[in-house]
Amino acid sequence: MEAFLISTGLVALAEMGDKTQLLALILALRFRKPWPIVAGILVATLANHALAGALGAWVTTVLGPVWLRWILGLSFLAMAVWMLIPDKIDDEGADRAPRWGVFGTTVIAFFLAEMGDKTQIATVMLAAQYQSWAWVVAGTTLGMMLANAPVVWLGERMTRRIPIRLVHLVSAGIFLVLGLAVLLGWGA
Repeated sequence: MEAFLISTGLVALAEMGDKTQLLALILALRFRKPWPIVAGILVATLANHALAGALGAWVTTVLGPVWLRWILGLSFLAMAVWMLIPDKIDDEGADRAPRWGVFGTTVIAFFLAEMGDKTQIATVMLAAQYQSWAWVVAGTTLGMMLANAPVVWLGERMTRRIPIRLVHLVSAGIFLVLGLAVLLGWGA
């Protein structure tokens, strides 16, 4: 259960101001069809994070505990720094009609936008740390939905009221604490 709760909270915070959250806003403003957009985000996130979680679980079978501890600890510290760098999104081609409909466009756009993204990398690291693929994937997917679904329904009004910089600082702090905890063996 710890893997689920930490995965949910970390990804929900890490997603604030992320390029996929900006993508959710752009899709919502462009198509104004929240249900297929939210369903597309869910499908894309499940697919992407299931693969990332599987990679994280596999890594634990290849690396010894000492190497894994150092790689995870340093990765969490790198994530803390990365959280302080704001994301931007390229809206090239925003005026074209969707070839695969709103749902298909959302699935493809979100899946591709998540490749190498903070939340995907966090999913790999969390799955490796907790060795609980199902709980981590469920948690990171819920975290993505908690961060992105409200943006789809509330759109621009919500983005003006949330202090994104503060959310990024809190996220960076959590990743910093996790990195130090792993490196120093706290809770092991």
